[in-house]
Amino acid sequence: MRIAYVHFYVEDAKTWCDWFVHHLNFRRLDIDILNRNFTVSVNTDSHTATEVVTSGVVCFVLSSPMSSISPVAKYLSQHPPGVVDVAFEVDNLSAIIATAKAHGIKFIQPPMQYKQEKISINQIKLMAWGGLTHTLLQKQFIQNAIEDDSSNAFIQAIDHIVLNVPIGDLKPAVSWYQNILGFREQQKFNIQTEYSALHSQVMVSPDGRVQLPINEPATANSQIQEFLHANQGAGIQHIALQTSNIISNIAEFRSRGVSFLPISQSYYSHLHKRTNLPLQPNELTKIAKQEILVDWNQDYPNALLLQIFTQPIFPQPTFFFEFIERRQCAQGFGEGNFRALFEAMELEQIKRGSLQV
Repeated sequence: MRIAYVHFYVEDAKTWCDWFVHHLNFRRLDIDILNRNFTVSVNTDSHTATEVVTSGVVCFVLSSPMSSISPVAKYLSQHPPGVVDVAFEVDNLSAIIATAKAHGIKFIQPPMQYKQEKISINQIKLMAWGGLTHTLLQKQFIQNAIEDDSSNAFIQAIDHIVLNVPIGDLKPAVSWYQNILGFREQQKFNIQTEYSALHSQVMVSPDGRVQLPINEPATANSQIQEFLHANQGAGIQHIALQTSNIISNIAEFRSRGVSFLPISQSYYSHLHKRTNLPLQPNELTKIAKQEILVDWNQDYPNALLLQIFTQPIFPQPTFFFEFIERRQCAQGFGEGNFRALFEAMELEQIKRGSLQV
């Protein structure tokens, strides 16, 4: 399984296409080339404007309404801009269809097949959580039209995608991904601070290529609850994008106008107190300057997890991006970074007035 593309509904597709190109160094891909080569299958109509941007093997589809009867207009009347669909390329679509039917899952789009010369694609779309859907694709004789330009791109791939669900929905959501798509449980987190809390379960696809942490609020003032309120229901909170040189790339993104979540410099003072700090002083200084989070397993100190998070990219406190570098094949998610992110987001909640202390 792999993530084929992520579909955003936005107010102006062209404006956001330019944003990805100028701020994150993505490149625009002509949608006719995209569909002709069946890299993804995106339905377009005269009521909807659609743009596609790529970096490495990452593909984002951006759609906006051109009239009030566009499905995007209907979505945006109920939700803020954000991710509406995460598409997965799978190996055995017929088996998933049978499983979904057996579990009574709602099909947003029935099984369909597209053919062109020696290329064919089978596709369905399932309702997931809130306004989120999953398109599932199975391809035969496909040559990917999106060239893997990872060697030159700032961003190479999607590391993970995070889903927020209402309180009480974590277990049902975990069961849904287990039963329908065959995901398995990985790490579990219960983050509690003086002010708020959340529960999180990391889900991983059968082949380990797709990681999907699912969060639920554990307190009424949790940042997860703030997201659910602003988003009018469950949805994708953030997408983590892999980069191979996070320090220089974040410096470049800052110069292009990307805003990041501020991290207190006291965080880096505490890092010095941890044993087996796997960083030279000059590199830690650069990391602190860019406000990048650092975590590692004491038993494998060279397997570093470097992470940083943008401010919400839309006006509402909903969707944001993460940039991540995994050194020495660092696996999973560090609880230290998770807690630091949670506390940093609490400070932003306090600034917005949505968290009283």
